[in-house]
Amino acid sequence: MKVAIIGAGKLGLRITDTLIDGDYEITIIDKNENLLNKISQKLDVLTVLGDAKQIELLKDIHIETYDFLFAAATSDEVNILIASFAKALGCKFVSARVRDPEHMKQIDFIREKFNIDFIVNPDLLITQAIHKYLVEKYTLSNGIFTSGKIALIEFNASMLPKIVNLTLPEFKQIYPKMLIVGISRKGKMIIPHGNDTIEKDDSLYIIGEKDPIFKLNTKVHVNGKYTNVQKVMIIGGGKTGYYLANQLSEFGASVKLIEKNKERCQYLSTKLNNVMVLYGDGTDIGMLLEENMDEMDAFVTATGYDEENLLLALTAKQHGIEDVISKVSRESYKGLIEQMGIDMVLNPLDITASTILRNIQGTKKVLSSLLLQGQAELLEIYAYDKMNMLNTPLKNLDLPEGIIIAAIHRGNDVIIPSGDTRLLKNDKVIIVSLLSEIGNLEKLFKYRRNIL
Repeated sequence: MKVAIIGAGKLGLRITDTLIDGDYEITIIDKNENLLNKISQKLDVLTVLGDAKQIELLKDIHIETYDFLFAAATSDEVNILIASFAKALGCKFVSARVRDPEHMKQIDFIREKFNIDFIVNPDLLITQAIHKYLVEKYTLSNGIFTSGKIALIEFNASMLPKIVNLTLPEFKQIYPKMLIVGISRKGKMIIPHGNDTIEKDDSLYIIGEKDPIFKLNTKVHVNGKYTNVQKVMIIGGGKTGYYLANQLSEFGASVKLIEKNKERCQYLSTKLNNVMVLYGDGTDIGMLLEENMDEMDAFVTATGYDEENLLLALTAKQHGIEDVISKVSRESYKGLIEQMGIDMVLNPLDITASTILRNIQGTKKVLSSLLLQGQAELLEIYAYDKMNMLNTPLKNLDLPEGIIIAAIHRGNDVIIPSGDTRLLKNDKVIIVSLLSEIGNLEKLFKYRRNIL
């Protein structure tokens, strides 16, 4: 499959890293020659120097032979034009990054009139994950997800005291037909393996056959858990802060949005209804306390600086706020996040790259996908002929720690796999993967080529 990525910024490179080990021929187009030289030295991709909104450039690379184009330049308007031009010139599927709230109000019109197959808004994606967590508390609808004869349940370990402090093998002895496929612990999503131990405050994701999972659900499901968020403080009035404040206000929460740019505050004040927009520095703890930070049900840090977001989130947690959520883009902060006790940490690059990848793959490869805590993804796939994963014991696949084969539909049978289980052609497979591992997941999806 031929893929063109317009813009070699953070998002363009994140998507490239995700695709690089799959069955893709990747072309990156950018106007920065030095940046393209660095990319070509590190990655096995074709780089093209130039302005992708120039039709001649698109013709020169024979865009009509491409299966997918994603426009991620700095300007929404440029992305819309490039995607539209590429589609008109014969590219099969085109997508564009569009972030401006003014564009989002007329997004259906833009998509239709410019003939763009898919428009992605990273700020809106991360907002939707935060809103779902704060409002519903569950990543899964009603705490449970079903597919055929398989079900996945989400609940806090404290709801089932007898499993607290058990290792995974000990849990398996009590519930032999179930498998723990994810643990959300102190803001970090973990794919459990081996002798990991269940802790009291863990949020667990457990998969198994539908009947026993539904029976377990009656013991651990909390009714009326969804609408208890009333007061929310958001630090950072950028696009994520704007979208989140708007959604929470519409839900009925009392929202305080703090932004240190005066002109931005004036803009937000005219665009947001029933939101208190405050001009000030979110790092001023004294000001936050004056604005009744201690009384908040939730605290969200969404500035443009990872370090600032983490510091403020840690401060909020120390002040006893129940739900603290932070937007962090750097993978290098993973270890630090785990020690901080923040409830939810989201990486907009990971979420967006995952969304784009599912559009590239289409429904032929991935039947459905579902975000878990904004950090992991549940995928349903068909095991197709010559896939790398086929006919090999799972224990020999050398799966990264962030990926687990959760369950298999084989005909009318449900299989909760062990290390000796092999995937067969036409199996319907449920996989749970950290978003940071979706590039490694592509290696497993890759076709096995015969060596002559």
